[in-house]
Amino acid sequence: MKKLTLLIVAAMAMVVFSCEKEDVTSNEVVPQSVIDQLYGLGFNPDGIERVKDGYRIERDIIITDEYLSTQPVDVRVPNAEQYRTSNVVNTGGSRDITVYMEVETSGGGGGGGNGNGNGNGNGRNKNTSSAAFPSTYDLALNEAIARFNGENLDLTFSRTSDPNAADIVVTRLGKRDERRGVLGSAGFPTGGNPYNQILMSGVLETSFGLSVNGIATIIAHEMGHCIGFRHTDYFDRSISCGGTPTDEGQAGVGAILIPGTPSGASLSDASWMLSCSDGSDRPFNGDDSVALQWMYSGNY
Repeated sequence: MKKLTLLIVAAMAMVVFSCEKEDVTSNEVVPQSVIDQLYGLGFNPDGIERVKDGYRIERDIIITDEYLSTQPVDVRVPNAEQYRTSNVVNTGGSRDITVYMEVETSGGGGGGGNGNGNGNGNGRNKNTSSAAFPSTYDLALNEAIARFNGENLDLTFSRTSDPNAADIVVTRLGKRDERRGVLGSAGFPTGGNPYNQILMSGVLETSFGLSVNGIATIIAHEMGHCIGFRHTDYFDRSISCGGTPTDEGQAGVGAILIPGTPSGASLSDASWMLSCSDGSDRPFNGDDSVALQWMYSGNY
């Protein structure tokens, strides 16, 4: 099976995917004060780039100016598998997060979701806009929603047909980024609210052969960032990506151990938040469920 790092180099015999970035602004110098602040927050700003909404680090994470203005708390040195950021979503015991995605269709309303997904397809528009996603993504988003809702958390997801009313808008990357192999990006919560945008490639099925469930896994991964999860193997990307061990950030702020999760991380455990993927289906494993339950079942 092809090796995917959630940066695609299409010319390689073994294709490598990595969840990546928004359009980079032209040669804008990142202020040293921002780099220093990111270090202080526990991130690794090596390779940092200025993008439309802030800064891109760790391949697929967008750090906004708003996020940088917050004051993270509850910091611990991470030494185990599941990690969260300092900012989380405030559920108040019960909160539904609405998601909008424009999907290609020339017919009627969207199809139903599955499981407990509440993925009723209301996000489908009657058009074939170049900004719309293929219909496969409609099913993939429903599946991603169903995975979260199947955990019976205080936090749920549902589809909306109104982008102006959505908490999270899934937007298609530009053609240039799709050709470059960008998969997607998202940011972290601010002010108790989820990050409000996921950028996704629309050619994961046609160019790279991903299944509905494979695409759903990538969407769910970005949704995980939106509600406060970091990469499971952020401290050593070689666990899932191969190559030289790379630490995405310092041990400390911004990568907080979630109690009850095991020490270390492994490729065989196939966490949905691993940095890299082989493109296959990765539903939540047992440790992912523990992490989700601790975060959003009676806690926040």
